[in-house]
Amino acid sequence: MVSGESTAPSRRWWVVALVLLGIAALAFAVGRFSTFGAQSTITAPGTASPEAGFSRDMQVHHAQAVEMAMEIYRKTDDEQLRVLSYDIATGQAGQRGEMYDWLVKWGLSQTGGPMMQWMDASEAGHAHGATAGGEAMTDEEARVAMGMASAAEIAALQDASGQEADCLFLALMIRHHEGAIPMAEALLELGSDPRALQVAQSIKDGQSAEIAAMQSMQARLGCSA
Repeated sequence: MVSGESTAPSRRWWVVALVLLGIAALAFAVGRFSTFGAQSTITAPGTASPEAGFSRDMQVHHAQAVEMAMEIYRKTDDEQLRVLSYDIATGQAGQRGEMYDWLVKWGLSQTGGPMMQWMDASEAGHAHGATAGGEAMTDEEARVAMGMASAAEIAALQDASGQEADCLFLALMIRHHEGAIPMAEALLELGSDPRALQVAQSIKDGQSAEIAAMQSMQARLGCSA
C-alpha cells in the first residue's frame, strides 16, 4: 500500500510532462500548417517588430509560469488549485509553442534585443519598457517589471508544502499574471499580425479571469495578505 502511494505522484508527474510536450508539439504543428498559405501574401513581422518582441519575451514569461504551475500541481492537496494549475501549465505551454513557431515562420531568432524594449512606444511601455532615466532595462530589471519570480522565490516554492505552498503559489502567480497583461495590451496597441493580436487578447482576457479566481482561492484558503 505504501509503495503504491509513493509511486502515484511520480506517475502523475510524468503524465503531465508528456501532456505538456504533446500540446507544445501540436501547437507548433498547427501553427505551421494553418497559416502556410497566408504567409505568401502577408509581410512577415521584422526582428524589431512588436510581434517579435512579444513572442520572445512572452515565451520566457510563460516558461516560468509552467514551471511554477507544475510544481504546485505535483504537491497541492486542493482540488480547485490542482485544476487551475493544470490549466495554466497546459495553456501556456501551448501558447509558448505557437510563439516559437511564429518566429520560425518569420525567419527570426528566438532571442534579440533588450527585453521589453519593444513596448517603449506603447502606453504600457511608459511604465515597463525603460528605466526612469530612459535607458533600456537590464534583463533582470525587465523580469521584475514583468512580475516574474526571483530564483529565491522559486526555491521557496519548491521547499514549501501544504497551505504555505498553496498560498505562496497564488501570490507569485497573481503577480506573474499582472505582469503579462501590460505586455498583451502593448501588442494590441502596436501590433498588426492578426493571429498575434488574437493570442494577445486571449492572454489579457484569460489571465484577468484567472487573477480573479486566484484571489478567491486566497480568501478561501485563508492566505495572509
